[in-house]
Amino acid sequence: MLRARGIEVVATDLSPALCAREPGPCVCMDEEWLPFGAGTFDLVIANLSLHWVNDLPGTLVQIRNILRPDGLFLACMPILPTLAELRQALIVAEHDLLGGASVRISPFPGLRDCAALLQRAGFALPVADSDVIELAYRSPMMLLRDLRDAGETNALVERHRASPPVALFPAALAGLPRDEQGNVAMPLHVAIMTGWAPAVTQPRALKPGQFTTSLEDALGDEDGTAHGGVDTPTAG
Repeated sequence: MLRARGIEVVATDLSPALCAREPGPCVCMDEEWLPFGAGTFDLVIANLSLHWVNDLPGTLVQIRNILRPDGLFLACMPILPTLAELRQALIVAEHDLLGGASVRISPFPGLRDCAALLQRAGFALPVADSDVIELAYRSPMMLLRDLRDAGETNALVERHRASPPVALFPAALAGLPRDEQGNVAMPLHVAIMTGWAPAVTQPRALKPGQFTTSLEDALGDEDGTAHGGVDTPTAG
């Protein structure tokens, strides 16, 4: 879509096969080792890919570095409580069958984690918002098939590699909650992350004592009466 508007775009992917299908310039690379110089791009977009990164704080620092001053970073990624019901059902079923549980679903950050990571990476004016995509499946197996088709199977290095008991997945899937229509509801929670590379032209908060309007005046009615009937301190 950006190319259709005449914008020069460099696509990236870890898979050589997917890069070969790209009609325009494409770089096959690992997202944890960005092969670009400082201040290369005006815009960096990461669409549903950052949850596969091992060192997410380090990757965000690299992204901020390759942006020009006042360059924009846009990203979205699944966050908690995505797949929480499936995670809990697998844990309970495996504990009942084997007396313990292993990690079978990759970890997701929370919304607060995303906001904190943007700040930690040095982005200016960071914003992390969330949205929910409501998904429902007629059967639990359709959910697992959808995850596999999306390439979202368990890729954890320390995952349990022994074949699971035959009864594990039937027991876990039977424990998934269903809605009034009998479907397995599995909403996808997504964080939308926005951050800017620092620039001298960006707005900055006033320092203490630089304000010109008190909070009391800003919150007051037209007749000058402040809301709430309490004294309010002045603020920038």
